[in-house]
Amino acid sequence: MLTVLAVESGHSGTAHPPTGLALSDVALFVFAATGVWLVRRALRKRFAKTRPPGGTLKKD
Repeated sequence: MLTVLAVESGHSGTAHPPTGLALSDVALFVFAATGVWLVRRALRKRFAKTRPPGGTLKKD
């Protein structure tokens, strides 16, 4: 028989009004901005190899 153990929750169930930015909000923003910056840098590096040295493509 499977016994389910009751684990006390970390939340009291009472909603409190937000008082401003939390540290987790700032951390998520920094993490997301760093991720976007890294992806853009990688894509620029990847596609720079396929462009001619002048930076413009010739149209036939």
